[in-house]
Amino acid sequence: MRIFYPNQATLQALKGSNIEVIVGVVNNDLQGLATSPATANTWVQTNIIPYPDVKISYIATGNEIKPSDPLAQYVGLAIQNLNNAITASNLQIKVSTVIDMSLLGNSFPPSAGSFSDSASSYINAVVSILVSTNAPLLANVYPYIAYTSDPTNIKLEYALFTSPGVVVQDGNLGYQNLFDAILDSLYSALEKIGGANLTVIVTESGWPSDGDSGVAATIDNAGTYYKNLISHVKNGTPKKPGPLETYLFAMFDEDQKGPVETEKHFGLFSPNKEPKYQLTFT
Repeated sequence: MRIFYPNQATLQALKGSNIEVIVGVVNNDLQGLATSPATANTWVQTNIIPYPDVKISYIATGNEIKPSDPLAQYVGLAIQNLNNAITASNLQIKVSTVIDMSLLGNSFPPSAGSFSDSASSYINAVVSILVSTNAPLLANVYPYIAYTSDPTNIKLEYALFTSPGVVVQDGNLGYQNLFDAILDSLYSALEKIGGANLTVIVTESGWPSDGDSGVAATIDNAGTYYKNLISHVKNGTPKKPGPLETYLFAMFDEDQKGPVETEKHFGLFSPNKEPKYQLTFT
């Protein structure tokens, strides 16, 4: 599972559970962690060291920071300072950051994937650090967003993993779903900046069950997406076959979230803990 900040009650509850966890650093902490190794060390001592019996696999240093965000300048240094603090504590936890797909300037066809000029210096610096520390890149991948931004040219079936055959032929590789196409465009972009061997972990992917007046956000579509995503990621993508570590967004509907109505409806469970879908993970 993934938590977006080191909530102490959650970490306490996970003790001895054998559940692997990604622990997030909130964006507002990035500047302090970047400018002070002592602050990074304190963060690790406070939020990681007290939980030796929690299986913390990664630290996500910021979530979806845009290159134009004033905080972007701090991401690389924050990763380095946290990694140094983790290493000094003899812990085997990889430190990375989470990107979204808006950093891509070109994503079609997937082999032509590249980062935008505006994202170039930011993502180059991040990738260089991750390569040097052998850490994965964490990425949020939402076919729902891509589909609803261009429903004229993207078919719903392509976004829901239900296309009966290849929709996009890209050289020797054929694409039956949008998730693979997005992810392989990211792999192609990484190859172009020295990140060909980086592992990518999908730290969010989901589909809302309501909130867009029935355009695509329905309980049936969301259930189809989650069910098909779970079975699909066991096999990876055309470009990179093999199991793909993927996190479903999100555990619960967030009924106080906004401003976009769909933001309230990404949960696998409603706020009263009732399951919205019948999903199996075997």
